[in-house]
Amino acid sequence: MDKLTSLNEAVSELVRDGDSVALEGFTHLIPTAAAHEIIRQKKRDLTLIRMTPDLIYDQLIGMGCARKLVFSWGGNPGVGSLHRFRDAVENGWPQPLEIEEHSHAGMANRYVAGASGLPFAVLRGYKGTDLPEVTATVAPIRCPFTGEELMAVPALNPDVAVIHAQQADRRGNVIIWGISGIQKEAALSARRVIVTVEEVVESFEPEPFHVVIPSVAVDAVCEVPGGAYPSYAYGYYERDNAFYEAWDGISRDRERFRGWMERHVLGVRDFEEHLRSISKEEVIKA
Repeated sequence: MDKLTSLNEAVSELVRDGDSVALEGFTHLIPTAAAHEIIRQKKRDLTLIRMTPDLIYDQLIGMGCARKLVFSWGGNPGVGSLHRFRDAVENGWPQPLEIEEHSHAGMANRYVAGASGLPFAVLRGYKGTDLPEVTATVAPIRCPFTGEELMAVPALNPDVAVIHAQQADRRGNVIIWGISGIQKEAALSARRVIVTVEEVVESFEPEPFHVVIPSVAVDAVCEVPGGAYPSYAYGYYERDNAFYEAWDGISRDRERFRGWMERHVLGVRDFEEHLRSISKEEVIKA
């Protein structure tokens, strides 16, 4: 498979049933198009990893792709709950969902440990909370130098990391600017990496505080304009707040949710058609 490839081919080749998959992005650059392709290809028994699972994880869970969720916060940002997530945990619909809950600091340190080739990370967090009692991947450890009791969490090394970025060049180097979240660490910690981008360019123009993920760490680059919608891509298009509000109503009812997914995700060939199906052609042209 060429590094520059279609999203359909990348997901088909690199995401396998039973994999642990991290689709990361914080506030912007959320890899919606890749999540939709995973749903269309009916990948199953996935362990989904994400610091802040939001709409795309609600969709993946509601469509039966997930067996387990590893996370630190979940919700529809600025609106409320993820109803398909709640339904899976509370009622086992469409299937039971195992959860592994951490703090933001714990998840970030797990990614950093994975990216650094270390077996675990150490932090002062978790002490005084109930999480060590309910999360098996939090354990006390004593500092060999001071004797202080700290907490250890195992490294995260997902089978697949998926991120969205603004640009890639034709060699497969990737550039992100704006809020970078944990995308770099997720990519460097994973065994296989898929990156969707707004555009492929011949060379990069310098951007303030940009982050470059080198091609050696990337398995597939897929050009998908608008691929983060309804989140935003800094420098390309804005967040569609109305969609997040609308999702609350769509996702509350099982039948309405399934109908929407059948029409706008399963019923289209790719993300470009998805955007047209919800009358958002302007995102493609931004």
